[in-house]
Amino acid sequence: MCPESGAASGASVAALYDVHGNVPALEAVLAEVGRAGVDKIVFGGDLASGPLPRETVELARSLDAVYVRGNADRLDSPAMSPEWDAARRWVDGQLDEEQIAWLANLDFSAVIDDTLYVHATPQDDETVVTELTSDERLAELLAEVDQALVVAGHTHMQIDRRVGGKRFVNAGSVGMPYEREPGAYWALISDDIELRRTEYDLERAAAAIRASGHPMAEELAAENVLTIPSREEALAAFGG
Repeated sequence: MCPESGAASGASVAALYDVHGNVPALEAVLAEVGRAGVDKIVFGGDLASGPLPRETVELARSLDAVYVRGNADRLDSPAMSPEWDAARRWVDGQLDEEQIAWLANLDFSAVIDDTLYVHATPQDDETVVTELTSDERLAELLAEVDQALVVAGHTHMQIDRRVGGKRFVNAGSVGMPYEREPGAYWALISDDIELRRTEYDLERAAAAIRASGHPMAEELAAENVLTIPSREEALAAFGG
């Protein structure tokens, strides 16, 4: 089969982004990844910032994977509100100094075959790209990229777009998606690209989150696992 334009050619890669400390979701995805027989796993950032940070880091580091840093992996980065700042400081307190340094010093990007993996955009780990982003703006962001395919995350919403002969894919969020139904979202990058959703035990995950001690545990369990923000709500907040 000839590779589709803008698809990877070579190793099959599981792109796992925005786990946000949701170990039960990650465990379910890794089981599916194992069944798929992929060649490589890429963690695309925002790995630990959530209710089970230590367990998430330990599980991710036990794998032979590639790791890219996200904005939330810089635990000294500004929070969006006092509530989220308290959550950030709690996460910081759950990790030891070596784990904090490991997260902060992850690579900004990774290249596998003809694919560039970044957290948000090739320029930085905070710029937002959604389905509302104009073709002109997206082309500008991808203009200096040598690879045919860019895989990102950050917005927690899967997208697959083409512009200027290049392809931009958002793998979605394993642990905190903004989609139409709960689950763990990720991407399989191979000769074609599959945007995937893995079901997992939401009640078990919610119970683990509530028992974690995270200062926003109840909210995370109720509003980011058992139910989730919709794409429409997220797009209204993010824009393009």
